[in-house]
Amino acid sequence: MTFTEKIQQPVFWMNTFKIALTFFIVLTIISLLFNSFSDLVSMNFAAVMENNFYEGKWISFFGIKIIFSLVYGMWMTARNMK
Repeated sequence: MTFTEKIQQPVFWMNTFKIALTFFIVLTIISLLFNSFSDLVSMNFAAVMENNFYEGKWISFFGIKIIFSLVYGMWMTARNMK
């Protein structure tokens, strides 16, 4: 089955979003740990918010992860669908 045939099936998109959501959550947690580990350990959530989300930083923080998660979800679903 070709990729265009696979994306026309509703089950493809359901599986894509399941994988993408799981990957997005894991990627966000790992990214927060790398960016603000010391602030998270010391429970300084104001600093975490300031470093990652204020002044439009949330757009780049989440935007890249959303796109990457969707691409990864589509790739994994297409690879595993027969």
